[in-house]
Amino acid sequence: MELFAKKSLGQHFLNSPSVLREIVETARIQTGETALEIGPGTGILTRALLETGARVIAVEKDQRAFALLMEKFNKEITEQRLTLVQGDILQPESFDLKSLLAGSSASQSSSSPSFALVANIPYYITGAILELFLEHGPRPSRMVLLVQKEVAERITAKPEGNDFIGKESILSISVKAFGMPKLVARVPRGAFTPAPTVDSAILSIEDISDRRFTEKGLAVERFFAIVKAGFAHKRKILRRNLEAVADKNLLEKTWLELGLNEKVRAEDVRLESWFELTSDL
Repeated sequence: MELFAKKSLGQHFLNSPSVLREIVETARIQTGETALEIGPGTGILTRALLETGARVIAVEKDQRAFALLMEKFNKEITEQRLTLVQGDILQPESFDLKSLLAGSSASQSSSSPSFALVANIPYYITGAILELFLEHGPRPSRMVLLVQKEVAERITAKPEGNDFIGKESILSISVKAFGMPKLVARVPRGAFTPAPTVDSAILSIEDISDRRFTEKGLAVERFFAIVKAGFAHKRKILRRNLEAVADKNLLEKTWLELGLNEKVRAEDVRLESWFELTSDL
């Protein structure tokens, strides 16, 4: 059975052995570790993850792909090395993802199951997936994702002196607040079937945790309420945007204490300053 990509699902099937190898090497999956894959499609990455000795949970929305994978991996499913789920990863409550991960985790801890997220995801849900697994959980220890190149570049923007190479976004701030992002490699369009209209990149996010929030005594929800308010109107300066969630006098006092430029925009503010803002407001 041949599987043709569905444009409506954002499917672009990986066909490059070298890119596949780099993804798996970057993921550093250990024997017996749980790996969560989103949108396995034809199963090329699924096979590679299983060959590492991982316990794989693969969530596939496409019924056609699910049927193909059930047949292709019948042996691995029977041996309970692969758990194949038909469902929408953005609705994890519909198939109880937390219980699946807890049951597969070597730690057997339902409160914080240990797993790695490794996937070639539909690019149009990149932000939603990162928000789900970083802000809300279950939170993986690390992620290795194939994403749009421009998105990876934005997420990994770094300060150079007093300036940024690139601009920040809600997405880049979110990722850096929880982990350490790295653009591992750029991936050409020809590595996929069909070829996408944009270039891609392998993005890794290491050392994922809510440690920064715990150390600073900040609620994740409060932090992102401030960040999202700051980015609400891109053309407005940050201080004006934050007037929707904080008193003007308090904002003026905070700006003086933190030494922020009065006309700074949200996209030019570094992560540590967002934590300081949240602590003060």
